[in-house]
Amino acid sequence: MPKRLILCDCLNSQKIDTKALGHVDGVACSSVHSALCTSEIARAAAEIEKGEAVIACQQEAALFEDLAQELDVAPPDFVDLRDRAGWSDQADRAGPKMAALVADALLEAPMIKMVDVASHGQCLVLGAADVALPAAAQLAEVLTVTVLLPEADDIPPDRRFDVVTGVLKSATGSLGDFTLRIDALRQVEPGGRGPFQLGPPRDGAQSDCDIIVDLSGARPLFSAPQKRDGYLRADPRDPRAVARALFEAAQMVGTFEKPLHVRVEPHLCAHSRAEITGCSKCLDNCPTGAISPQGDFVSVDAMICAGCSSCASLCPSGAISFDAPDGAFTFRRLQTMAEAFRKAGGGPAPRLLVHDAEFGGEMISLAARFGRGLPADVVPMSVPALAGFGHAEMLAALACGFGRVELLLAPDSERPVIEGEAALALAIAGQKVVRLLDLNDPDALCDTLHEPPGPCLDVAAPVLPMGSRRQIARLAATALRGKPDAPLPLPDHAPYGAVVVDADACTLCLSCASLCPTGALGDNPDAPQLRFQEDACLQCGLCARLCPENAITLAPRLDLSDDALSQRVLHEEEPFACVECGALFGVRSTIEKITEKLAGKHDVFATSQAARMIQMCPDCRVRVQYEVADNPFQGAEKPRVVTTEDYFSKRKDH
Repeated sequence: MPKRLILCDCLNSQKIDTKALGHVDGVACSSVHSALCTSEIARAAAEIEKGEAVIACQQEAALFEDLAQELDVAPPDFVDLRDRAGWSDQADRAGPKMAALVADALLEAPMIKMVDVASHGQCLVLGAADVALPAAAQLAEVLTVTVLLPEADDIPPDRRFDVVTGVLKSATGSLGDFTLRIDALRQVEPGGRGPFQLGPPRDGAQSDCDIIVDLSGARPLFSAPQKRDGYLRADPRDPRAVARALFEAAQMVGTFEKPLHVRVEPHLCAHSRAEITGCSKCLDNCPTGAISPQGDFVSVDAMICAGCSSCASLCPSGAISFDAPDGAFTFRRLQTMAEAFRKAGGGPAPRLLVHDAEFGGEMISLAARFGRGLPADVVPMSVPALAGFGHAEMLAALACGFGRVELLLAPDSERPVIEGEAALALAIAGQKVVRLLDLNDPDALCDTLHEPPGPCLDVAAPVLPMGSRRQIARLAATALRGKPDAPLPLPDHAPYGAVVVDADACTLCLSCASLCPTGALGDNPDAPQLRFQEDACLQCGLCARLCPENAITLAPRLDLSDDALSQRVLHEEEPFACVECGALFGVRSTIEKITEKLAGKHDVFATSQAARMIQMCPDCRVRVQYEVADNPFQGAEKPRVVTTEDYFSKRKDH
């Protein structure tokens, strides 16, 4: 059953291009209404009751959802055409953009995995007595509160909450599962007349709580404190901030659903091998500290992970991938929006504006209501995590048919990650077609986007982005650059590149090949060779760190030729022929060097016969060693097996 798009021009304040919307597959358009949320709400109810409705109004989504609940039917879907297309100085040309937005809204997003988090309302309040005690008195009505004071001369006789003093040495965990370690802990002795007294101090006390309200004004207990669920921090000098923190804390009782933001496949991880560290991009850039080493791989604490997706963008192997929703859905959105824009008659090379829902969505709404709105060729795309839109996604957008990619940064965006991914995308694309917009004024956003956009790409044959992020990045790069004669140079620490071997230093010990996490480096079982497949190389650096001769360096680049997909020989030498049987083994230069250094110069190889064993294959070396008269491994003569006849003969003798 096709979806039905319920249109409304919001009191004739926008023009809706129904002809352009008619090019969107899988949807039928209603007539254009004017006041669905007020005087025509009966029509809205009738449309919702039919089912499969998509209402072209995001502002009144809550109203229409309540209406669906009253009608006891499934809630409709929504798409915002007004703020993102209809309210604009170029609204008369915004039909193709509306078609792209509708096509995006019709895509069925995959289910997001969730886990239940339970909070029973046990709250720890930190801070000085003049702020923490009044805060505890307010929270005590709904939460079980303990106040941790740095020191106290007079403990109030208020038993609605507990008061302790001490030094909080460490705190770990998140909402519903914080673990605390406190030194110099002193607890209240509630008995006796007069002021409450404190017990003796003790170190190493441990406790648990569900919520932490930090009013201390000191350094935060966690990195990226605003991303730690259950940790509320406010400046004690700001009454409004304190009140907001207390209000939020009071709501944190019950069972909540937390998305499992990322998926981890340890067997793909290139973090380390043989206790040698290789790739550590996710560890170095996780703002919350949710990622930690676990042997040769990494693990992600799902309760601490805030879903910024920096790790998924930076992971060269795909061992960590964003799963809320998965990356494949993002690529499908890009292809769908670009295709819908073209089919609806849009001009070549529209621009893609990538933004987050909270800050970016608000900027766009304000720009539409009070400013010039977005240009007709700028298609906005809201993503759950801006840092998750990495170089592969940027290149895919360009290869799908977008001429430029603009990213609207939010105040809490992971800027180093986004800047690095944008630089990588620019190096691969070859033109300045990716731009970061660091703006916080809606009018400035309008002015910037209405200016001449600069260079735009126009791909003759848009691609269908399928496969892993690495495969899509390569596919997109080929669509944008063809197959250039030379590899494309890339910035340092790029996840694509070559391995360069110093032939004079390399001894073909093959330690690099034995521990390469992707098999990009390999050997030849029939000859002394080190082989390399560039397409598989992650530039993790393990080979360079493992090489005992320091013969390996990395060269960041992207080779789009077919040669990168097949193995080539990086270094080879002539094998040595065994002096006993003639079998080929080892490397001639290595055997000759060992012979030169040890023969006649080491006690074990002092004789010519012993030195000759250096030049034997392993089988001959064992055989000759066993046959020598003074073989240290040779035991006594093996005794004869005793048989039944032996027993009978002994009985006859007796």
